[in-house]
Amino acid sequence: MYYKFSGITQKLTGSSPATAYSPQGLRPSVPTESPSMIFATPTKVVSESGAMAEYMGANKVPDFQRIFQTSDGIPVHMKRGVPDKLLYRTTMALTVGGVLYCLVALYMAAQPKNK
Repeated sequence: MYYKFSGITQKLTGSSPATAYSPQGLRPSVPTESPSMIFATPTKVVSESGAMAEYMGANKVPDFQRIFQTSDGIPVHMKRGVPDKLLYRTTMALTVGGVLYCLVALYMAAQPKNK
């Protein structure tokens, strides 16, 4: 037996195979034209830049692939040099500081109040 959701009773009801395979709200037709790709649009309008569309930035993916895929024993999160080391050490310092702050707060909360 085939079932279909009834919009009136808000329950599943028995139905024929043809109505069960074409649910309500879906159109059976396929759109005639494909939607435009939004990731491939240039940053400048073609009429502003002349006959050729120019992109604002260069493709850095091959450079990053070359950097990150080299096997030199350095962890991935440290491969880009000084900025990565600075970010890593700052994150570790804030983490250790937060843990120490929590331990001090727990110690102070565990002490009885003096009257």
